[in-house]
Amino acid sequence: MTKAHVEIIEQLKRTNSVRVYPVIFSLKGKEINSKSFPFTFELRKKMLHSVFDDSISIQSNYSFSAPFIKYMPPLFSPFSWSIKKQILEGVSDDYFTYTGDKAEGLVLKLYGLRPRIGIRRTISASLVKEKMFDAALGKESDWEKYVPSEVVKIIHAHWDIVKQYASSDDLTYRLLGMKFPKNGFWLEK
Repeated sequence: MTKAHVEIIEQLKRTNSVRVYPVIFSLKGKEINSKSFPFTFELRKKMLHSVFDDSISIQSNYSFSAPFIKYMPPLFSPFSWSIKKQILEGVSDDYFTYTGDKAEGLVLKLYGLRPRIGIRRTISASLVKEKMFDAALGKESDWEKYVPSEVVKIIHAHWDIVKQYASSDDLTYRLLGMKFPKNGFWLEK
């Protein structure tokens, strides 16, 4: 979670009830993490709570189960529509979704999830993550200046996770604006 995320959520909180849906990938009931998604749902939830306490709701409804290929192609796979149903569980009719990514906004629109597309921030979460991995590899890095201090403390407490993924290959498929772990993509192993 970056300072840009905090800025976006704080802005949305002024006039809306905010629910955050960190994506979860699971294989046989166990969460799968990768270089693209190094931190578990529970750890990301802890990061969000460290900044926002209970002023936002953090949901686990955005959850994919292996094999992930079953969600392809989007819009045509009935499994891809089940994600929409999961996300909207318990949500009133007066809602919108938010993204800073135009491609993701298009997909959200196609699913009828009423996207509002914000302005993409200069420093992306992916760039901050790469800077964090550089630090774990002993390179000079300024990643901490882009992350709330409460979250920096949590990341340092779990620095072993960062070190684990820093020098590893990114075992992620990128398809149609979405990322999925390679582990569990084709078959439920």
